[in-house]
Amino acid sequence: MAIPSLEAARLYAATAAKTAGGTAAKGPDFSTFLAEELRGAAETFAKGEEVARAGLAGKASVQEVVEAVAAAELALRKVQAVRDRVIAAYQEIMRMPI
Repeated sequence: MAIPSLEAARLYAATAAKTAGGTAAKGPDFSTFLAEELRGAAETFAKGEEVARAGLAGKASVQEVVEAVAAAELALRKVQAVRDRVIAAYQEIMRMPI
């Protein structure tokens, strides 16, 4: 599943590399990094839900449930922080004079 903002980030990175003379930094680009982080957060959410269900069924200990929920909460806070930064950057760009 492609996320539209990630596609925009890929296009921006490609354009920036072309205008910089192709001297882009080695390693994964920002859009790849962001996609991997979002995928990891989604997996953490799914695992948290799975462990919570197992805890309700009596198949997981309370400690496992608390750890899974805490990991999901941390992932959610990270996603929210990135979202807030992206929105702030967008708002800053929109305030720039043309």
